[in-house]
Amino acid sequence: MIYEIAKQYTKSPGIRTGKFSGEDFREKVLKNLISQLKEDEVLTINLDGGFGYSSSFLEEAFGGLVREYNYDKRELLQKLEFISNEEKGLPEDIRNYIKQANYKKSYEVL
Repeated sequence: MIYEIAKQYTKSPGIRTGKFSGEDFREKVLKNLISQLKEDEVLTINLDGGFGYSSSFLEEAFGGLVREYNYDKRELLQKLEFISNEEKGLPEDIRNYIKQANYKKSYEVL
């Protein structure tokens, strides 16, 4: 499955929260795409064609999958591929945001 952010979401991604933000993209698009993947299917995200990405957008969208929903980091890294011919470093940045994200902790009230 291929998803092109600039064509299918926005050419002007925002920051961490708000309109066209990393949080908005994760909640409205990314979670749904991942849930539709078959067991051996990969989601290829094309990052080209837009006006650039803030680090807060990328961290919130992709690192937030781990932090907010406890997605397994290893599985995410196997299920997600990134294309960026315009900004060559973005795929590695995103993989690092996933690797560095902290899992959400559960606390019991005593």
